[in-house]
Amino acid sequence: MSDESQVRTSEDGKEASRPAAVVPVAHRLRACWRLLRAVVHGLHGLVLVLLRFPRLDVAQRQDCIAWWSAKMFAVMGIGLQVRGSFRPGAKLIVANHISWLDIMAVHAVCPQARFVSKADVQAWPLVGRLVGAAGTLYIVREKARDALRVVHQMAEALAA
Repeated sequence: MSDESQVRTSEDGKEASRPAAVVPVAHRLRACWRLLRAVVHGLHGLVLVLLRFPRLDVAQRQDCIAWWSAKMFAVMGIGLQVRGSFRPGAKLIVANHISWLDIMAVHAVCPQARFVSKADVQAWPLVGRLVGAAGTLYIVREKARDALRVVHQMAEALAA
């Protein structure tokens, strides 16, 4: 059937809007199930951060971050393909992410990565606590001088 035959007209001869695409019930149920699992996994991450992180050393925290990030992809039914690997030692990754999935993808393969984020994220429920525990550096965008503070924090992180 061509697009022309699918266009409906109203009684006055004007083109009527097309009905929204029908999403099968199975797809909706699967999406709801994945969303529920993602929320539960997020809450599990919060429990790890609050109860386990204080007793873990840096390497164990990084292992936990990598596991949790990779697991979130699995929970949501998203595959993560990695080509290559990071070299040992300090590294500076400069990237502008498109979504929060990009951040988890980097953490899945490079859990020692520390991100720079706008300071507002600290106050976000659940997310603020998770990204803070991963070592995120926060910048107050409204204060021009705050960039210098963050640059010094980045230099310290790279030297460690």
